[in-house]
Amino acid sequence: MADNRSRNFSGRSPYRSIDYGSRKTPWVEMKTFSFHPTIYKTMLGKASPDAGAGDIVTVYDRKGQIFGSGLYNPSARVPLRVYQHGEDAFDEESFLQLLSRAIALRKDTLNLEAGTQAYRVVHSDGDGLSGLVVDRLGDCLSVQVHSLGIYQRLPKWIPFLKEQLGAESVVVEVDEKIAMLEGIRIDPSLSDEARFAKFEEHGIRYEADFRDGHKTGFFCDQRDNRLRFGQLAKGKDVLDVCCYTGGFALNAMVNGGAESVTAVDLDEKAIAQAKRNANLNGQARVNWTHCDAFSFMRQMQRNGNQWDLVNLDPPKLIFSKEQQAEGMKKYEDLNQLACTLVKPGGVMATYSCSGQLSAEDFEAMVIRSAHRAGRRLQILDRTGAGADHPVMSNCPESRYLKALWSVVW
Repeated sequence: MADNRSRNFSGRSPYRSIDYGSRKTPWVEMKTFSFHPTIYKTMLGKASPDAGAGDIVTVYDRKGQIFGSGLYNPSARVPLRVYQHGEDAFDEESFLQLLSRAIALRKDTLNLEAGTQAYRVVHSDGDGLSGLVVDRLGDCLSVQVHSLGIYQRLPKWIPFLKEQLGAESVVVEVDEKIAMLEGIRIDPSLSDEARFAKFEEHGIRYEADFRDGHKTGFFCDQRDNRLRFGQLAKGKDVLDVCCYTGGFALNAMVNGGAESVTAVDLDEKAIAQAKRNANLNGQARVNWTHCDAFSFMRQMQRNGNQWDLVNLDPPKLIFSKEQQAEGMKKYEDLNQLACTLVKPGGVMATYSCSGQLSAEDFEAMVIRSAHRAGRRLQILDRTGAGADHPVMSNCPESRYLKALWSVVW
């Protein structure tokens, strides 16, 4: 008897002969079904001869049906980024509509400008704009690009963003490795000559340094956590480990009324910027310490020093699956040391910005670290990035920032 498992009830093959000539060009074909916005080379099949780097392409599934639309770059590590699913037409104007939607979410729905002059305007995959990150820092827009197709469209998008947001300047940053992988030729004329940006967040004044700062110059994702940390600090002795440019430390002192604040970071330029931020707010009482976090905490442990409120916000420590074990070991060591520096009954806030580390694994690691230090955690809450860092259901790894708040016994 013939094997009919690959046929439908009519006896016909469910896979009809595909007429490539009838397709909307340029086009690419997906071999693997996925609603994820980033499509890797192993998931792609054929492409039309006229599909060039940076083109908007119609995406077809393996049955020859229209699946969506995206930007194509055959030589890139991520050759296809999908911006729309379904058969509706998608063109250059559609991108401007996505930008408008992202802006409306921040300004109208979230009303962020009522409490801050710094927020994320576009959160890449979280806003359906894979490869683009835009932060507003006062009157300046800080733009990060991870896609050739996105970069090619910036000459049109930048004036649109400036007009919609009332911004005066823009700084465009492309990582050298990404530029090489994507085939991006940097155009210096896209950026204005802005080195610094000044702005306020929850009544605290900051300065971002685009030359020496990390990422977009300021970590808008921690805005809500900074305010919450400060609200716990009244009359407390506070330790801020991996303080970067001082956001948590200044919230503890300015908004929280801490008794004392010690802030530690290995990055000398970050400490210098933190001191400038403190001066902007008339705060000379923070003890800024340029030191390696491991070395500092081990020395404080030997000295028997402890604090009422401890903040641990290390940089990204896991960059790939291959680095998972090494990164986890560093996270465990940091959290174990931090636990020993909290007075019994004091509070510790600890974070991870590694997208490769799930919220569940992060919490399990923090608990394990505390137990190894002979301490117990009374978990108060689990938080993450602010609402201006949304997560799309088809890209859950956009939820990269995890925070755990605990009383340490």
